[in-house]
Amino acid sequence: MTVLLFLEFAVWGAYLTSMGTYLAKNGLASEIGWFYSAQGLASLCMPALIGIIADRWVPAQRMLGICHLIAGLMMLTTSYYGYTCSPGTLSFPTLFTCYMLSIAFYMPTIALGNSVAYSVLERGGFDTVKTFPSIRVWGTVGFIVSMWVVDLAGIQDSALQFGFSGLLSICMALSTLFLPHCPVARKGQHKSLYESLGLHAFSLFRNYRMALFFVFSMLLGVCLQITNGFANPFISAFGQIQEYAQTFGVAHANILISLSQISETLCILLIPFFLGRFGIKRVMLIAMLAWVLRFALFAVGNPGDGVWMFVLSMIVYGVAFDFFNISGSLFVDRETDDNIRNSAQGLFMMMTNGFGSTVGMMVAQQVINRYVYDLPAGTPGLQVMEGWSTCWTIFAVYALVVALCFAVLFRYNHQPKQ
Repeated sequence: MTVLLFLEFAVWGAYLTSMGTYLAKNGLASEIGWFYSAQGLASLCMPALIGIIADRWVPAQRMLGICHLIAGLMMLTTSYYGYTCSPGTLSFPTLFTCYMLSIAFYMPTIALGNSVAYSVLERGGFDTVKTFPSIRVWGTVGFIVSMWVVDLAGIQDSALQFGFSGLLSICMALSTLFLPHCPVARKGQHKSLYESLGLHAFSLFRNYRMALFFVFSMLLGVCLQITNGFANPFISAFGQIQEYAQTFGVAHANILISLSQISETLCILLIPFFLGRFGIKRVMLIAMLAWVLRFALFAVGNPGDGVWMFVLSMIVYGVAFDFFNISGSLFVDRETDDNIRNSAQGLFMMMTNGFGSTVGMMVAQQVINRYVYDLPAGTPGLQVMEGWSTCWTIFAVYALVVALCFAVLFRYNHQPKQ
């Protein structure tokens, strides 16, 4: 299981934080948002559809292998097309189509991988609550290792990063051949299509507090992929300024950004203390304020004497990402009935990683186009970086407004432990 989860997220880490730099270098800077929105679009329907197939007809471990095989082959196709195109001839529709087909089959594997892990652990007699977290952390380790490999191999701005991801996905597909069998549901256990798609969870919107929570989940979800998509191009852009051109951050942006994932791993360990001490609402509010700091520190930092601000921003990311996702998931778990709990969790993910993330990347792309990518060719580097600073400031103000509205409007009478 450790190898399975390591490979599962290593596939993603190979390109998620560096793809923006490759696209910007090859004339597709104004289309970065589409590539990151593809993940949100795929998350809206593909996990549910693949999940139905795994529940009814194809064992989960086989479905996991099939999805990774298709995703890997399409990612290799993406890499081949990008690598063989001469500068300036890269076609957005062709590259995006290949990438989108890969993502459509990769995104469902995150849920499938978790399901297979739970099944194997339960059949082995392990307590999943106690055992799974220590195994899941290797997924984040795999993500970080891939980021470092791409950075140290010098392919952050190359289509070869997609090829590396594709090869890892093929390895993942092969590894599923050695997994224990996960039986499909018996005929009498089949859910209706309506239930399988999780549509009955939308009835939760009749409850004012739940509706408000899901709305804020979507609003915060807007922030989730912005730094994944644009942090690397932003830090790399400092290379236009002689003062920063030779700094470690510019040369190894992916390694610098990987501090975010390291922080994410460590912050998971702090959540029980914070939840017990401050309660769910305050922990979610802390996460929102952490997003404000995440963006604000990007706005004022630099890879030279201000690199400490970048480092602090990476550390803050762990709080911003983990505290809301885990405390939000816990809130959903406590506030919903058993017969709708799984679908409610799916709805939470749909609002954050689906609708929120997709809208966020498209809007962020327009903001960055306006202040950075639409600047005339030959614009001085300092002016370009001022444009970037304006963008991060806008994102920070947005996160602050969401946090303040959440603090005032959302009511939750959780009593923290003394």
